Amino acid sequence: MSEELVPENPEQETEENEAEAVKQRKNGLYPGISDELADNMKSGWADTEQHGLQPIAQAEHTAARRGPLSARFPGERLVIPAGNLKTRSNDTEYAFRASTEYAYLTGDQTQDGVLVLEPKDGGHEATLYLLPRSNRENGEFWLDGQGELWVGRRNSLSEAEQLLSIPTKDVRELTAALTEATGPVRNVRGHDPSVEAALTDKVTAERDEELRVYLSEARLVKDAFEIAELQKACDATARGFEDVVRSLDKAEATSERFIEGTFFLRARIEGNDIGYASICAAGPHATTLHWVRNDGDVRSGELLLLDAGVETNDLYTADVTRTLPINGTFSPLQRKIYDAVYEAQEAGIAAVRPGATFRDFHEASQRVLAEKLVAWGLLGDLDVEKVLELGLQRRWTLHGTGHMLGMDVHDCAVARTEAYVDGVLEPGVCLTVEPGLYFQADDLTVPEEYRGIGVRIEDDILVTEDGNRNLSDTLPRQADEVEAWMARLKG
Repeated sequence: MSEELVPENPEQETEENEAEAVKQRKNGLYPGISDELADNMKSGWADTEQHGLQPIAQAEHTAARRGPLSARFPGERLVIPAGNLKTRSNDTEYAFRASTEYAYLTGDQTQDGVLVLEPKDGGHEATLYLLPRSNRENGEFWLDGQGELWVGRRNSLSEAEQLLSIPTKDVRELTAALTEATGPVRNVRGHDPSVEAALTDKVTAERDEELRVYLSEARLVKDAFEIAELQKACDATARGFEDVVRSLDKAEATSERFIEGTFFLRARIEGNDIGYASICAAGPHATTLHWVRNDGDVRSGELLLLDAGVETNDLYTADVTRTLPINGTFSPLQRKIYDAVYEAQEAGIAAVRPGATFRDFHEASQRVLAEKLVAWGLLGDLDVEKVLELGLQRRWTLHGTGHMLGMDVHDCAVARTEAYVDGVLEPGVCLTVEPGLYFQADDLTVPEEYRGIGVRIEDDILVTEDGNRNLSDTLPRQADEVEAWMARLKG
């Protein structure tokens, strides 16, 4: 990775241009910039401004999403930041991912952007504050670590306005404008410290939280664009799972990291990234719910629990889990446990429909698992009703049976309980159904042969007008079908 050309050299700066000086890296190879070089770098560049651009496909949907938001908070200024780069180490940053609220309302994904909805004529006027093209006069574009010569060209304000169908302004003017602003303001906190500092005496935590909760609940029902993106994510994820099965022999020769890397390649080819850290849990690691170290052995005869999802270029993610026999064939005990989870998932999926409550599919799946655990003699002489009343099945089922899905893998996370967990399903809701059984390697309450086996099956389910649709159903789930699918892929 290259370094910027010029070291920090305060002696070169005058009082007049100090505020505009570009921060330069220490310990560079060059002692300074000659006037001739500085002048040379200012000129001789082609005009690359793009004209007549068409709006992105999402633009009409983001505009439609801003309408109800405006109606919910009349007469109030609403501020929704994208967020800033975060340092990973010294002068390297994590890959930037715009805040979900910002991307949902704008379709933009660039760092430092801020959407502002200004009250006007009984509604709101939207303005998108963005970084303009890098400044060539002060050397920003070639000296600054985030200059375009280093990280690539960004859209001009005019180009962004055409693509996003939102008027744009220079974001560097925003903090001053916010500082001087009057009237009620709400801000989505936690993304941009400079915005929060400018609004510190104008907002309250309670009012800001109301805005964040509203935007979380607004995403509970997906529009047509979002549903298409989620289907795209699921289809790409299925291909990633196929890649993994084809490469299991290489994973056995290396580690779980080969599985992780194999799926990541598919995510980067077909999407923006993985939607969350992939869980590539082989053997007893499958009993750890969020096993993301992915540094263990992959052994024939054991199970692989793969929980992974491709995030599309528009930031919608799949969330799919399959538990696979590494050698392609379930042992009798593995199949018994797998079939129990499959039956529980079938019951859960069947309970997903308009008018059902969110809890229904969880309770349907948990009942099946409780019945299996009782039948296997793992809960003494208790009956199923008592087990469910006391929640004793949770020693081995551990987690809830699903969650909302969308731009965040655990979407709509700050929605009110009455709108989410206690809410009623309606067409356009997308959620996961993912029951599991996990027998820890050190669990002395189960027969020894159970210990170290973990099974989860997870699919992404869209509520439709007449029931549901499994967006990830191209991946087999039934045990015989899984074995046949793996045999075919392994050739």
